[in-house]
Amino acid sequence: MIDSGKIIEYLDNGRFICALITEAQPKRVRLINQNGREVNLPASRIVHCSKMVLSPETSRDTLVKTLKEITDKRQELVDQISLKDIWELTIEEPSDTFDPDFLAELSFGQELNDDITAAFLRCVFLDKLYFKYKEGKLRAHSEDQVEQIRLQREREAQKAELIAKGAYTIREMMRHGKSPQETTRWQEECLKLLRDYYLFGNDADNADIARQILKEAELTRPHDAYHILVKAGVWNKNENIPLLRSNLPVSFSLPARQQAEGILQSRLEDLFNDTGRVDYTHLKPMTIDGATTLDFDDALSVEKKGDDYLVGIHISDVSHYVRPGDPLFQEAMKRGTSIYFPEGQIPMLPRHLSQGICSLIQGEIRATFSFMILMTAEAEVKRVRIHPSIIKVARRLTYEEVDRIIQSDEELKILNVLKRKLRERRLSQGALLLPFPDVNIFIDTASRVHVSLGRTDTPARTLVSEMMILANSEAARYISDRMVPGLFRSQPPLRQRIVHGEDDDLFLNIRQRKQLPRGELSTNANPHSGLGVSHYTTVTSPIRRLLDLVMQHQLNTITRRLEPCFTEDMCRDFSSIITRALSAANNVKQQRHRYWLIRYLQERKGQLVNALVIDSGPKRVTLVLTDILMDVDLASPSGYRPTPGTTIQLRVSKADPMDNTVRFDWP
Repeated sequence: MIDSGKIIEYLDNGRFICALITEAQPKRVRLINQNGREVNLPASRIVHCSKMVLSPETSRDTLVKTLKEITDKRQELVDQISLKDIWELTIEEPSDTFDPDFLAELSFGQELNDDITAAFLRCVFLDKLYFKYKEGKLRAHSEDQVEQIRLQREREAQKAELIAKGAYTIREMMRHGKSPQETTRWQEECLKLLRDYYLFGNDADNADIARQILKEAELTRPHDAYHILVKAGVWNKNENIPLLRSNLPVSFSLPARQQAEGILQSRLEDLFNDTGRVDYTHLKPMTIDGATTLDFDDALSVEKKGDDYLVGIHISDVSHYVRPGDPLFQEAMKRGTSIYFPEGQIPMLPRHLSQGICSLIQGEIRATFSFMILMTAEAEVKRVRIHPSIIKVARRLTYEEVDRIIQSDEELKILNVLKRKLRERRLSQGALLLPFPDVNIFIDTASRVHVSLGRTDTPARTLVSEMMILANSEAARYISDRMVPGLFRSQPPLRQRIVHGEDDDLFLNIRQRKQLPRGELSTNANPHSGLGVSHYTTVTSPIRRLLDLVMQHQLNTITRRLEPCFTEDMCRDFSSIITRALSAANNVKQQRHRYWLIRYLQERKGQLVNALVIDSGPKRVTLVLTDILMDVDLASPSGYRPTPGTTIQLRVSKADPMDNTVRFDWP
């Protein structure tokens, strides 16, 4: 019975408070607690009510003193209680619910009083491992429940320790500007938590712990975790965050590495003993690539055959080494393509393959696929022979070298004439050239960003691209004519044509690019309007692209008169895999490209930059920065409307690569 004069106990912020009831109502009581405060308390919050009654005539000072003495006495009794011992006795009982008085008396083995019962209840509330208090009764936990609670407490203790030690570690790093000389397990775990939290936010495992570590260390700005990881040496100051967030693989599995090592032991005799492989080592093929290229996957040769020309387009035969089901093929399926960044690359195949045995290195015997195409002087195709082959590259030329000697070197001169004829034929069939400069980004040793534009329509580059288009279209025709499953690239007809012939106007080319219909990858060989060909696939970059490797396997089997390597259903599956992989890779590549361009603009804050107006409306203007080819979208300036096709200047007002933000002002 809860009446005036009774001594009760209640919980306040997890602490037991002893108090005397001065006025009792059905649902609320007024009381004076051990701290001398008067409190209006819901009756439901009372944990224990004594049997004894204090005289209401007792002075406040005496009452407070008495309540404190009762509290001290009960706390002393708490120290004498072993809940574990009592719990072990209760689990042998048929019931799991007990009266607090019964367990309190059992605990002390003496006559029950208010202090013993209250002390026992205090003990239960302070350590909830063994019992649960509900509606005046105590329920004993099962052995499984006790074990679960114990494990949970251990986890919480470890969490609290990790937060405390992690926060201390971070404060030390920020204070001294470096990571500890020896990283402990706690520090490693803390840094991993911060890494995952920065990359994936609330979706990261243990995001709440990482957030509490940062809060405890008084670091709550968006990129504080990034700067900590840089100072700790986990990341560099220009870490590729989009790549890390994408979960794209950057290393190769042990089985893939072991397979690659085995491939390096391949014998050249095996190539020459292959009766299905043609020996073209008597030819003098040349590679034409950039000066810094290390993986050469195509070479060209040309021979005069009466009034005709036999053009050889030789592609590295990666299918000879990387076969379906192999660990390396599985790795290629995960990647879909090699990804190139200004600071490096993520190859589809290990470098000692892509830059070694699969690369058409000058003077080295290599397995290839050769497209031997007999053409007239007008570049009309008279005959195509496609087969596995063996070559040895005679010359390694750069684009710049070819541009200098293309009119004096006999072989290059012939190829250049054929290139022009091939290109003219494609243009007559509706092809769009749309040359667009390469944006070359270079980061120097001082981490300064340099950007330059490189022409893509030089004589050397267009020669190579035209020959690759020829090989790819002939490969598609070869597979399609034999009704063999494959993967083909196509593009629907253009609805609006802006550019005609070999127009080389940046403004018109950008406008035309915006009008291009989306290309498709399917198992049907449909026309490609942009290239002006009736069949198209890609087989010319098997070192760098999964699609090319897949199609090379199809060519390998049918040229050897074997059953196709892949069925129609398998090709459909490859289409989905390749589409997803390319989407992920391109997304990472574009984000990283934009990061470096914003870094470049960050160093030019306040400066004027040139911009080409693409579209101009009453509310928005779209432009392209002509020095770095970055798209810009701005609110229209007040007072005038910029004219599309004109070049104006913008002022860089803000550039923050970490936030992926860049802002410009009208001058």
